[in-house]
Amino acid sequence: MRANRLQLNAAKTELLWYSSANRLQQIPDASIAVGTDTVTPVCSVRDLGIFIDSNVSMRTHVARTVSGCFGVLRRISSIRRSVIKSMVQSLVVLLFLTRLDYGSATLEFRRSPEAAS
Repeated sequence: MRANRLQLNAAKTELLWYSSANRLQQIPDASIAVGTDTVTPVCSVRDLGIFIDSNVSMRTHVARTVSGCFGVLRRISSIRRSVIKSMVQSLVVLLFLTRLDYGSATLEFRRSPEAAS
């Protein structure tokens, strides 16, 4: 990092240990010193809006996506009587297509046979 004139922002840096569910208990949960800063391991991280768990299951991503969709659906339901039915349908379709499709490429990459090789 020093050679590239980069600095570690400890407040934004997250450490994630990847492991199978069977070996998850063997992973240390102690902080790691990086220079003068310490970085503490977390259960899931967010990168480009996609949440990845320590066992690479994406359960956190799915749960947060569902939660976010319900929040937007509540807002759409509050305006549905003020706009025409086709507009409400378009809003709901756009909501689900954009939210669900955004993380699907990562999920497909993780499951594809080419990714394993």
